[in-house]
Amino acid sequence: MMKFAWDNYKRYAWGENELRPLSKNGNDGRTFGGLRGASIVDSLDTLYIMGLGEEYQEAKEWVENNLNFNVGGEASLFEVNIRYVGGLLSAYYLTGEEVFKRKVVELGKNLLPAFNTPTGIPHGVVNLAGSGLSDWWSGGDLGRSSVLAEFGTLHLEFVHLSELTNDPIYTEKVMNIRKHLNQLDKPRGLYPNALNPVSGNWEQHYVSIGALGDSFYEYLIKSYLMSDRTDEVAKRMYYAALEAIENNLVQRSPGGLIYVAEWRGGILDHRMGHLACFSGGMIGIGAEHGSPETRQHQLDLAANITHTCHESYRRTPTKLGPEVFRFDDGAEATAPRVNERHYILRPEVVESYMYMWRLTHDPKYREWGWEALEALEQHCRLATGFSGIIDVYGHIIQHDNLQQSFFLAETLKYLYLLFSDDDLLPLKDWVFNTEAHPLPVIPRNCSQERGHRPNWTH
Repeated sequence: MMKFAWDNYKRYAWGENELRPLSKNGNDGRTFGGLRGASIVDSLDTLYIMGLGEEYQEAKEWVENNLNFNVGGEASLFEVNIRYVGGLLSAYYLTGEEVFKRKVVELGKNLLPAFNTPTGIPHGVVNLAGSGLSDWWSGGDLGRSSVLAEFGTLHLEFVHLSELTNDPIYTEKVMNIRKHLNQLDKPRGLYPNALNPVSGNWEQHYVSIGALGDSFYEYLIKSYLMSDRTDEVAKRMYYAALEAIENNLVQRSPGGLIYVAEWRGGILDHRMGHLACFSGGMIGIGAEHGSPETRQHQLDLAANITHTCHESYRRTPTKLGPEVFRFDDGAEATAPRVNERHYILRPEVVESYMYMWRLTHDPKYREWGWEALEALEQHCRLATGFSGIIDVYGHIIQHDNLQQSFFLAETLKYLYLLFSDDDLLPLKDWVFNTEAHPLPVIPRNCSQERGHRPNWTH
């Protein structure tokens, strides 16, 4: 599947950000502010891990000769960080190739102007050409806010940038975000999704562990794990946030399914986004590091959420899950609203299967992963690549004409790891960023040379 997706990207969209398989051309979009080759940078580690050596070499050569950061558009700080910074860091740590280190250090510097705000909470958008901040990021009703999932999903990559460069500035930037969050009042212990980077205050009391919130929580527990379990602040913040989520958001449906609702100023919205399905894996990897008496409870919660997400797939004719599924007005893990029925090749459900397999070795997770893989092959594979679909409940399949870069970075990598031995990227040695780029745990003795990469065998 990876080779097929890559070959078609190469044939029809080489150097562009993503492939449009129906129209057989490239999609550049505006997310990356003029940066190109998102699918190439996102695929580097997947190609390498899967042993696709020739394809990896093509990707590496493109990065060396064509990846240019001196572009003047408005780039999403979050997307550039998780895909480009994460992808280049991971490629460097896996291969030791200096070109990736050189490129990622150059890109890291270009992101720093985003933090030039009164609070140090970065803007959502940055101009990579060096003029620094561009216009305010405008995210619909969030207006001029910075988004929790965006400024909260920099920590892993920025700590590694400091490791590689021996320059503390990157770590200082993300520690400042954490310090600011720690001094704010949190409604019922919850973190709202929008913060004003000028005043430093919450903009509204909307809480979600799906879109706008998700990877903030993921990066708390992963910061603790990546620090070789020395980052006690991250650990404390994660378990406190999880407790607030359990107390306020975790619900049981009339049919007995456990799900995580959204919270709008004290009122629950009984819906769960596909994005929130990463939380089964997150709660699973966090379970063993909390207090011993909560370990089994958290592992059960992780399994229950993963089961609910599997049900959102199982209850559709295509066996692929919708973008949003609901638990109100008689809905049970289904999407009654037409505009919430699309599937855009997202990885979060198979991500949780991979983690739950590694943690429990219950064969059902591999069986569920194989169901998803077969559904992808049946409904999303075209003659010219893979595409998302517009209605997972439709009997006539309509495609959205986009092979997302995260399909190569995440969905296919997590499926591959689900069916691989546990010693391929063992979880004790590697932490995956939110784009599934593996970053090494930083040993606590820190006597190692900066930028040293751990030994691992393919």
